[in-house]
Amino acid sequence: MSMHAKTDSEVTSQTASSPTRSPRRPVYFVQSPSRDSHDGEKTTNSFHSTPVLSPNGSPGRHSRNSSSTRFSGSLRPGSRKVSHQLQPRKGEKGFDAIEEEGLADDDHRSGIPRRCYFLAFVVGFFVLFSFFSLVLWAAAKPQKPSITMRSISFDQFVVNAGADASGVATEMVTINTTIKFNFHNRGTFFGVHVSSTPVDLAYTELTLASGSIKKFYQSRKGQRLVSVNLQGRGVPLYGGGVNWSSMDGKLTAPVPLNLNFTVKAKAYVLGKLVKPKFHRKISCAVVYKPTKVNVPISLKNSCTTIKLK
Repeated sequence: MSMHAKTDSEVTSQTASSPTRSPRRPVYFVQSPSRDSHDGEKTTNSFHSTPVLSPNGSPGRHSRNSSSTRFSGSLRPGSRKVSHQLQPRKGEKGFDAIEEEGLADDDHRSGIPRRCYFLAFVVGFFVLFSFFSLVLWAAAKPQKPSITMRSISFDQFVVNAGADASGVATEMVTINTTIKFNFHNRGTFFGVHVSSTPVDLAYTELTLASGSIKKFYQSRKGQRLVSVNLQGRGVPLYGGGVNWSSMDGKLTAPVPLNLNFTVKAKAYVLGKLVKPKFHRKISCAVVYKPTKVNVPISLKNSCTTIKLK
């Protein structure tokens, strides 16, 4: 008993020399993330563990205090996987913001520029306009004007001896005649502008008289009687009329003649963009009879019409 007995002085000295042990408290580890987070491996290795002990009388008090001043808050017990919690996982706000920003960039890159929309509009407009114009042209083309030859009358047909400009003696012909025909525009929604090539009255290949149609406009579903005057004065025959019988300058026998001309009609259906053309070549076999001067000669069954366009 004497061996285990301690004096009050010894107890007091032991108390002063050894600190009073406090109950054990849990030790926390705080890992500080590195600023460089570009590489996953570097991020994992850049975390530093700092032991933090209880606030009472532990060797890591100063370390804990300094560490607590560097961080905004302490970690709770049980949150050991700090590195996984510090890195935002897919589905959290951090990744959501990155994904939304990436999707916005992709949409901006893959989006169609406004110039493409304008170009598509222009191309579509021209395609539709061309299709509409083609429909109008196809609808107007079958509505061809009709030409009906009516008559021809000879006001004068005289053959006299004479000489040409170079002084060569030959027979000279003077003709004054008038032809009439009916022009009918069968177009239901357009008018036509009408003209013609020179109207020639010839004997074989020799033109004796010529004239032209005065240009006119014919409204839709309209018609008119067209009169054309043909004249030929002092036309040299150069032996072409050797078979003609004449007396005192007047023919005594029938003379076969040819009448040729082309009627041109043009319709402006859609301005100058859609303008169908209708060309008709007309050929008539005409017989001059001395007994029918100043008398209309029917051409109803004497002419043929050839479609050119």
